[in-house]
Amino acid sequence: MNEIAIVVSYDNEKPTVSGRELHKALEIETPYRIWFPRMCEYGFTENIDYTPYKFVHPQNHQETTDHQFTIDMAKELCMIQRTEIGKRCREYFLRIEQQWNSPEAVMARALQFANQRLELIMEQNSQLLEKSAVQEKLIKEMQPKVSYCDVVLNCKELVTVNVIAKDYGKSAVWLNKWLHEHGIQYKQGEVWLLYQKYAGKGYVKSKTTTFIGTDGGQHAKSHTYWTQRGRIFLYELLKENGILPLIEQNNDEA
Repeated sequence: MNEIAIVVSYDNEKPTVSGRELHKALEIETPYRIWFPRMCEYGFTENIDYTPYKFVHPQNHQETTDHQFTIDMAKELCMIQRTEIGKRCREYFLRIEQQWNSPEAVMARALQFANQRLELIMEQNSQLLEKSAVQEKLIKEMQPKVSYCDVVLNCKELVTVNVIAKDYGKSAVWLNKWLHEHGIQYKQGEVWLLYQKYAGKGYVKSKTTTFIGTDGGQHAKSHTYWTQRGRIFLYELLKENGILPLIEQNNDEA
């Protein structure tokens, strides 16, 4: 008497068997494509008792339909055949079912599920930590610029070059000289003016003040003031050259 050896798949939540393999093991002469629809008339439901799938038949190389039967469906089909081989196949599935439901097998599946969940949680935690590190880095990179820009944008008045220079711990003389050396401004008389490339962009405004001279007469003097737009321009320019305002230097130290 030949031993029953129908391959059982454990890829799904429950063990299943190939419909065509069972059909062959039961030694049914009716072709599978005719036999299967007849068996479905006994009340089997797709995606509950069986799941269809396609494969390329190794003999004719044609796309062929097969089905994965649940063990319960396979047992019922064995009983329907009312043959000796059907009885033996049913007993084979009963043993498979007993093994599947044994305490050892149940515990093994529970441990496997727990390990899979643990691996998933660890992977998710790793991704969260990586994402958090990236976000922290971005915040650290963005915060200095935001904090200084906030200070600038909250101040709507025109400011002197001396005020801006103090933002960097420098003097007005140093900043004027640096801007001149980098082709931003030039001096005409006692007034610093922007080169044509930067003039007309709203970076600076001129104010004229009057004063009484030592000769007792009234005199006028023009002063250049930086707008907040100009202040941002200087911030970007100085930052490109590695010069940061004090507020950002303090942030870096923190």
